[in-house]
Amino acid sequence: MTMLDRMRRHQGWLKWSLGLVVLTFVFFYVPDFLSPPAGTAGTSDAVATVQGRTISVNDFTRAYNAQMAQFRNAYGGNMSPAMLRQLGMDRQVLQQMIDQEAVLAEAARLGISATDVEVRERIMSIAAFQENGQFIGEQRYRQLLRLQRPPITAAQFEDEIRNSVILDKMRATLTEWITVSDAEADAEYRRRTEKVTLDLVSFPTVSFLDQVQVSDADVAAYFEQNKETYRIGERRKVRYLLLDAQAIRNNITVPEQDIQRAYRQNIDQYSQPEQIRASHILLNTEGKDEAAVRAKAEALLAQIKGGADFAALATANSQDPASAAKGGDLDFFGKGRMVPEFEAAAFTLPVGQVSDLVKTQYGFHIIKVTDKKAAEVQPLDSVRAQITEQLKFERAQTRVQDLATAIDTEVTVPGDLDKAAAKRGLKVQESPFFTRTEPIPGLGASPEVSDQAFTLEQGKVSGPLRTGTGVAFLTVTGSEAARVPTLAEVKERATTDLKRKKAQELAVARARATATSLKSAADFGAAAKAAGLTVRNAENLTRGAAIPEVGPSPAVDEALFSLPVGTVSDPILTPNGAVVVRVSSRTDVPAADLAANRVAIRRELASQKRSQFFASYMTKAKQGMGITIDQAVLQRLTT
Repeated sequence: MTMLDRMRRHQGWLKWSLGLVVLTFVFFYVPDFLSPPAGTAGTSDAVATVQGRTISVNDFTRAYNAQMAQFRNAYGGNMSPAMLRQLGMDRQVLQQMIDQEAVLAEAARLGISATDVEVRERIMSIAAFQENGQFIGEQRYRQLLRLQRPPITAAQFEDEIRNSVILDKMRATLTEWITVSDAEADAEYRRRTEKVTLDLVSFPTVSFLDQVQVSDADVAAYFEQNKETYRIGERRKVRYLLLDAQAIRNNITVPEQDIQRAYRQNIDQYSQPEQIRASHILLNTEGKDEAAVRAKAEALLAQIKGGADFAALATANSQDPASAAKGGDLDFFGKGRMVPEFEAAAFTLPVGQVSDLVKTQYGFHIIKVTDKKAAEVQPLDSVRAQITEQLKFERAQTRVQDLATAIDTEVTVPGDLDKAAAKRGLKVQESPFFTRTEPIPGLGASPEVSDQAFTLEQGKVSGPLRTGTGVAFLTVTGSEAARVPTLAEVKERATTDLKRKKAQELAVARARATATSLKSAADFGAAAKAAGLTVRNAENLTRGAAIPEVGPSPAVDEALFSLPVGTVSDPILTPNGAVVVRVSSRTDVPAADLAANRVAIRRELASQKRSQFFASYMTKAKQGMGITIDQAVLQRLTT
């Protein structure tokens, strides 16, 4: 994550503080957004239970509202609830809530809890509830909670804070023993920052294919030795009734008054607030002598005010890597995107002016405003097509959901699919055979549909299932057990595989012979060219960087960063063939850089290790828990 991203994420305003607290538990699982329940389930219904702990419709709804508020703030409301339902986000969020309850259940089993005093202390420590270092008081605290979108009661918020405290205590109990040594931190910093310059000659497999001839007997022998490679998994076929959202969308006409109403109701979405474009130089203070950092920042500021080039100094000195590479440029941003101190300074500067030193939680900044855009509102005519398509999409999704709900009450046996389809002018279709990992012809790739297709008994009908194009009901009409195919079925593929294998063997043999001659040559480049090879050069490569004619390659990285300078490698296998490399130079990491970054790297590695351990612990803990999902309630909420 870039420094700019962190600045944008960690603003002090309450909407971020509360949002992050409300969803404390989500961070070590998959971060996604919720979609609003569209059904009519009562708020007391349990969507799921975890070790007797319930996730109610009310909890699900409240979690959705909290996430949707953050989502709209981050993305401007361009993603509708219908879009999110189509992506299956609601089910992903339910899984996250199950994961949260599992954490709390395990904490209870371990006897870990949070006292009222601990909850109160945590609340009073949140920056959004402080003014001049003091708690803002009970009345203003409750007012701020009511101002959230959606509003949150003090009891709800304090329950989430209690859960947050419990999580922190549980993580500390389980992971505080995990540490990272200075040696580990230094090794990681070297791994990230060491650079090499190389010469490379490539032997791509494709160049040797025309030299390969294989007989039918060769292919048959190869197939016999590698039969399991060609095993076909279990296959099934289904009959299905698809409610195609796109087909419904194409038949929807949106009245003009609805377009105008949507424009008025969402005017913020079509409004562009004032924006500025700024560049900055950041000198990080984390783990450093603040006075020394300030002195360096003041020296840079003096150079700038003396006429030095801002962009050049930013590139050479700024410790925000993403913007430093662009001369400090942060591009355009509006209010609410940066931390308050940075924003307050930037928005008061005229174009072309440079700020004094600005201190934030990240260090000292020097800011230069380079451009400004006044606030503006897009006229209706310029966004009419966008609004029309959005309304058509949402109405199509609503229509699909209504149809799915109605059909779900009518279908109990496979024959009912035809009746429900005929009643609505639709047609039940049948797929060819497919494996669990293949997209289903006519339905596309949908894990939910595939899971049902391979678990549903013949003679049964599924409930409504989301697909990439709408909602489907299906019934299994045939199955084939997993098997090894005959050679005749896969002969073309086996022939191609064998030819490629033999071509790679030729590439490696040529690379091996060439490496032997290059190792004894006085001039790598001249010797390679004399052998009719093209030499590629690459400078200052770090681990994981794309290597010419190879791309990212752990195998090549391992050789590059272990070979002595001036050494020629043995042939290195790559997905495309083989390469021989020579390390022409290596940039060592200065001891001062190791020392300067040791604390931050050690902290980062420790956090990673603790998170990984905690996630693994919870995965195992969940295996012994009683976890159930009420599919009927969930269906009412998500269709």
